Amino acid sequence: MTKILITGGDGQLGSAIQAAAKNFPSFSLTYTDIADFDITNAQSVDDYLAKEDFDYLVNCAAYTAVDKAEEDKSLAYLINEQGPKNLALACEKYNCRLIHISTDYVFDGKSYLPYKESMETNPPSVYGQSKLAGEKAIIEHSDSSIIIRTSWLYSEFGNNFFKTMLKFGAERKELRVIFDQIGTPTYAGDLASTILKIIEINKKLTTNEIYHFSNEGVISWYDFAKEIMELAHLSCNIVPIESFEYPLPAPRPHYSVLNKSKIKTAFNLTIPYWKDSLKLALKRI
Repeated sequence: MTKILITGGDGQLGSAIQAAAKNFPSFSLTYTDIADFDITNAQSVDDYLAKEDFDYLVNCAAYTAVDKAEEDKSLAYLINEQGPKNLALACEKYNCRLIHISTDYVFDGKSYLPYKESMETNPPSVYGQSKLAGEKAIIEHSDSSIIIRTSWLYSEFGNNFFKTMLKFGAERKELRVIFDQIGTPTYAGDLASTILKIIEINKKLTTNEIYHFSNEGVISWYDFAKEIMELAHLSCNIVPIESFEYPLPAPRPHYSVLNKSKIKTAFNLTIPYWKDSLKLALKRI
C-alpha cells in the first residue's frame, strides 16, 4: 500500500485528487488543509511527517490570489516559498518523495514558442515570483522532488474561470473577455489523474525534475469563454477585449503555452484535448 499525504486537500486540485483516487485502490491517501497541517510552520511539518511513514507528499497548498499578492507579498512568499522549503526539508529527513505544483506564471509570457522546462524564467508578478522562489527552495533542499508547472486550472471544485463563466453566463446577456492572452486550460481532474499515475509508475529519480502539464491545444480566454457558453447552451454574448481594457494589479503573461513533451515521454502519457476535458467537466458539474 502506497501512503500519500495531500496538502491543500480541500482546494481545487486536492478535491480533484480525492475524486480521481477511486481509480487507484492500492493507494492510501491522507488529505490535510491548513487547519490540521500548516506548511508554513516547520516544526508542525516535521512533527506530522514523523508520526506516519508516508511514501509521497503532494503539495497542493498555495497562495493563489494573484492580484492580492501584489499588496500581500509577505504572505505570498510565506506560503509559496517557505512552505515548500519546509516540506522539502521534512521529506528529505523522512524519506518521502515530494511532488509540488507550480505555475506558468514563472514565465514572462514574451515567448512565441511553447515553454520548455529548461527555458528562462522571469515572472513579472509577485505571485509568479513567489512560486518560482518555492521551486528554487525545493531544488536547494531536496534530491529527488518533482515539480509540475500547470496553467489555467479549472474544475467543478472551488473558484475558477470555468465556474465564473457558467454563473455570469446564466445571469447576464453579455460578457467582455480578454482575447490577447494565449495559453491552455488544464482540467484539474486530468492533472490529478496524472499525479497519481506518476506515483503509480514510481519512477526512480536521482535528481529533482521539473515537468510541464496542461491539456492539449492553444486558445485565448475569449475562446475558452465562447466554448463554455456554447457547450452549456447559454445565450450570453462574449465580446473580445484587449488586456489594457481590463486592467488588473498583477501583470499576466500574454503567452503561456507549455511544452509537455518531457512529461509525456517520461511517463508515457496521452494528454486529453482541452475541449474534450471541458465537456467532461460540464458533465460532472
